[in-house]
Amino acid sequence: MKAMILAAGEGSRLGPLTSTCPKPMLPVAGKPGLEWIVAWLRISGVTDMVINLHHRPEAVLSHFGDGSAFGVNIRFSCEERILGTAGGVKRVERFFEDTVTVVYGDVLTDFDLNALIDFHRANGPESHVTLSLYQAVHPTQCGIVGLDETGRVNRFVEKPAADDIFSDLANAGVLIIDRPLLGYVPAETFYDFSNDLLPLLLERGLPIYGQRLSEGAYLIDIGTPETYERVQHEWPTARLTAALEAEERE
Repeated sequence: MKAMILAAGEGSRLGPLTSTCPKPMLPVAGKPGLEWIVAWLRISGVTDMVINLHHRPEAVLSHFGDGSAFGVNIRFSCEERILGTAGGVKRVERFFEDTVTVVYGDVLTDFDLNALIDFHRANGPESHVTLSLYQAVHPTQCGIVGLDETGRVNRFVEKPAADDIFSDLANAGVLIIDRPLLGYVPAETFYDFSNDLLPLLLERGLPIYGQRLSEGAYLIDIGTPETYERVQHEWPTARLTAALEAEERE
């Protein structure tokens, strides 16, 4: 299992905080947010990863190097122009062999990644992509998902209007995808999972699955001043901190 961390965005919603620092490198509980994501992947057993960059890439490159100081192997994909979430993964598809964990670089979480991977694999060839899902407080600000009784996605709308809300389950920003899925993504073109690829798959009747985060799992998108301020009080969570402390003792 390899991973792709999407960290190319400019973080414009965070205003002056990201004018000199890329959003994933903003500090959270004494570490860059991106460092927490790398640690979460490593604890989950994922140690080979690609990080795409665009805005202020030198901050990430100088901090992580090849990743060896953090117990992982990191390659970087520096985009001269932003290619979008799916387009960024497409650009480095040669690095991936089969199944890929994709993590949005502004998402901090401690949920059980291996449970999501197992769910994806249990669906076998039926599953091209599996979304992690959380219960959204503000559905109009998210990509909202409808599921059938098997966990298959039957509807997806990015940021629906208030009168078109049909679910409170939202895309959590961690996806498991099979490499052949990238064949639907045009090369060197801006292409987005939520706005482009997922609607295309649904239109063609291709399978997408979703799994709700387990009870007690923590997840936050630090893309706004409000959530960035909130995470300073809520993070690190006991679960991830305990895992890191156990790792250090070993």
